[in-house]
Amino acid sequence: MRIGIGANTYEWQDSWASIPDSESARTGWAHHGVAVMESGQIITYHPGDQTMMVFDEKGNLARSWQVELSDAHGITLVNDGGQELLWIADNGRKRQADLGYEYGGGGGAKGQVLKMDLSGKVLASLERPDLDVYREGMYSPTWVAVNEERHGGNGDVWVADGYGQSYVHRYDDTGNYIASINGDEGDAGRFSCPHAIFIDRRGTDRGGTDRGGSDPELYVADRANGRVQVYDLEGNYRRVFGGDFLTTPSGFATHGDLLVIAELRARLTLCGKNDEFVCYLGANDQVCDVEGWPNNKDASGNVIPTSLLESGKFNSPHGLAVDPQGNLYVAEWLIGGRFIRLGKV
Repeated sequence: MRIGIGANTYEWQDSWASIPDSESARTGWAHHGVAVMESGQIITYHPGDQTMMVFDEKGNLARSWQVELSDAHGITLVNDGGQELLWIADNGRKRQADLGYEYGGGGGAKGQVLKMDLSGKVLASLERPDLDVYREGMYSPTWVAVNEERHGGNGDVWVADGYGQSYVHRYDDTGNYIASINGDEGDAGRFSCPHAIFIDRRGTDRGGTDRGGSDPELYVADRANGRVQVYDLEGNYRRVFGGDFLTTPSGFATHGDLLVIAELRARLTLCGKNDEFVCYLGANDQVCDVEGWPNNKDASGNVIPTSLLESGKFNSPHGLAVDPQGNLYVAEWLIGGRFIRLGKV
């Protein structure tokens, strides 16, 4: 079936990926990211196992490898000196079926940020900043953005602590901590769950725009506040947008002038070259009001897999990526997961 309007029309495909069937795939709580390689292959994480998976464009599992992660919550693919590498934001906790889908590990998180190659070898890690907010506060990183040298950047690495103290931290290309932002720098105010970040380079190809110029910018999905805050790459606040049309921005992808925002509350939001609202895709707001969402609850109050998944309607978009042809890949947040491909028409 098709969703969208006009030039923004897509073919909905929610069973395109051949994820190996197993109990852990059916009962694990999917909470991960997705990225597209230069070859067009798609990288994501298993719903229940500590396994990275690579699919070809037709959804066939090309290969997989084991990793020492609680969850590959944010997956960022970079090209470093001609080699494709991954930055993984591991939030440090995983909901477990045998605990009634509560978090294990006594409630604490052991968040980490790792750089690895495409066989799972860890090449680098980033230390949690030595800040007062972490004397007792939890560190639970959710996303990574890199100012890549191949695009003229300086190699800085930005880390969103979305589930911890709602800070975004900046490191240099060797992993040395530089500074942090938390929203207090600008007019919009403090972040509340800065879930995803990315560096927007759409303006660099067309000169100055109403968005604030041609320089690349850091976008922060200020999810619990229902908006996106925008900074320059020195950490200076520039503007905010989306408060009038976003509810839960959770991830970003761009294709040409188009900005696609995954919203956890059951839709994708499309924006134009100046971040203006264009349309929603697969909007399904009402499912979010069901008890137990993104799952369901049985008569005894136990969390169970949802019975409300529908083709053409989202449940809980979380991870988001786009390929060079404009096809979108959406990983949803729920028991068993759902990995959707929106084929560009």
